[in-house]
Amino acid sequence: MFSTAASLPGFDSPIELLLACHEKVRRFAGLCSRLEQHAARHGADEEARAAAASVLRYFQLAAPLHHADEEEDLFPALRELGDASLTASIDELDAEHEYLGELWCCVQPWLEAMSLGTRHPAPPELEAFSTLYPEHALREEREVYPAAVRLPHDRLAGIGQRMAQRRGARQES
Repeated sequence: MFSTAASLPGFDSPIELLLACHEKVRRFAGLCSRLEQHAARHGADEEARAAAASVLRYFQLAAPLHHADEEEDLFPALRELGDASLTASIDELDAEHEYLGELWCCVQPWLEAMSLGTRHPAPPELEAFSTLYPEHALREEREVYPAAVRLPHDRLAGIGQRMAQRRGARQES
């Protein structure tokens, strides 16, 4: 029920890697909702603690890197294409990143307590977090990511290299 294993594309395919991260966003956001339901029936049992720890790990480590990949590399490259509609979408998505971060700050303490075996009522922001994060990812996939095919290959390769560096990964030449 709470499985989170999956393989990811390499840094030589940065858009595919970002899309794979979106699948994890969907999985872990959905896990938050299931965790709330599970905890209501079973409390902060071992399964709930492990699930909470998995969600924490993703949203504390991987999600900030993913946002940095977009905000520092992909979005600026796409803005340079000079497409006003695309830029407007990117601006809105940037603002959503900020709001999602605020929701995370409300959800994180609940998950931390759950991961330590303490059950508290879920914060009211949990539903918005669990719903809006996947919706945000879908918007990026529909409105922004398709434009990446217009980026030069060397620009995409540079984005992939910076993604690897951000994660401390070695990139083959």
